[in-house]
Amino acid sequence: MHGIISKPPKAATNLATSRVVLLLLVVMTGVAPISLYILVPALPVLATTFGRDISIAQMTVSLYMVGIALSQLIMGPLSDKFGRRPVLLGGLALMVVASIACIFAETLPQLIAARFFQALGGASGMVVSRAIIRDIYARDRVASMISLVVAALMIGQMVSPLTGGLIETAFGWRAIFYVITVAAIIVAAGIAIALPETRRDRAVGSGGFRSDVGTLIKSRAFIGYVMCQVLASQIIFTFAGGGPYIVVTQMGRTSAEYGAWFATTGFAYLVGNLLCVRFAPRHSLAKLIWFGLALQLAGSLLNLLWSFTGWNEAPAWLFGTQMIVMVGNAFVMANSAAGAISIRPEAAGTASGAMGFLQQGIGALMSQFGAYLGGHSATTLPLTAAVLAISLLCACMMFFVVPRREVVVSEALIGQAEEEETGMMWGVARSSASLRAQRSNPDCYLR
Repeated sequence: MHGIISKPPKAATNLATSRVVLLLLVVMTGVAPISLYILVPALPVLATTFGRDISIAQMTVSLYMVGIALSQLIMGPLSDKFGRRPVLLGGLALMVVASIACIFAETLPQLIAARFFQALGGASGMVVSRAIIRDIYARDRVASMISLVVAALMIGQMVSPLTGGLIETAFGWRAIFYVITVAAIIVAAGIAIALPETRRDRAVGSGGFRSDVGTLIKSRAFIGYVMCQVLASQIIFTFAGGGPYIVVTQMGRTSAEYGAWFATTGFAYLVGNLLCVRFAPRHSLAKLIWFGLALQLAGSLLNLLWSFTGWNEAPAWLFGTQMIVMVGNAFVMANSAAGAISIRPEAAGTASGAMGFLQQGIGALMSQFGAYLGGHSATTLPLTAAVLAISLLCACMMFFVVPRREVVVSEALIGQAEEEETGMMWGVARSSASLRAQRSNPDCYLR
């Protein structure tokens, strides 16, 4: 595979300008993670209700995250093989059934099992939404659209714990699952009514899942983009794992104060995504990723210096500097994801699923690692050193693994590539999009 065909199907041209489709992308992406966070305030009540330790009740969250990780590994390839709509509708149907099972759960193990299947079905929207974005948008808009969807999702995630707490207080914990069930049904109905199939037609002889995986893992660009995106996400997991111990144990602040300070990093990530939406159409993926990497490295290096001086023993210094890291993190994650799923558009689901699985799977380990660093040290130094190390690894992936050779692709070459229908990808859209890409010297990488 030597390049990128970024021309969307004809039907995708109308979908790309549809606000309804954009809304569906947001809600299908958010239904699983919002369902994760909305239950968190009710965990102490669950432990009391079922007479179990809080650590057992916590499994309704941890097993849910395992379900999200496995779902992305499964649903992505299925969406490439059978289409986006059937996989989305099937996943949401599983989520509805599992949510109903949560409502009628009589024991905590039953609830934990139902939550796992709830995540397995609901997370289909997370992986398939990225594939749909790659289906219907030209490559130079993929990163900005991912950022826009994530920005809207961040707002939902920030308010979902508060929403869950209010629902539980007013109506009981089972009411939370009534809300999740209704939400999943509404999202499924919206997809059934308003979202046509967007999967690209596969070229004859292009192979199936094994061919997709074989092609992707042989691509330096794909490996580099995926590892850059996954490592960037580990900064979030590591800091989130160690942050509570640092603020509450080391600094002697309340958990409520920690929650308020941690919200500032979420706000910074939201700002980064909104800035990416603004600048992505006018700049290449490489420039945007390097800009984000520069902010990540600068912020993490500053926090390490503050650790040596002892300044970030106050939350304002620690989280204020981490906000710089998170703005850059948004640029790195969105544009790296766009690069990874653009390597082979007809296998966008497989690429998205592999990326999501690695992100969530490694994230679970890094969260524990961050908690260990925060809980077994007397200063912020181990945690800030780990964040800097991850930032350096992320930059190394971009520098040493992603090919830096840039190719300006002519209209004639695009037409030739499309006529041959080889499944090889040249990262340029036709017409005005192609001309704009040529002027800005886009990232069309050769392996």
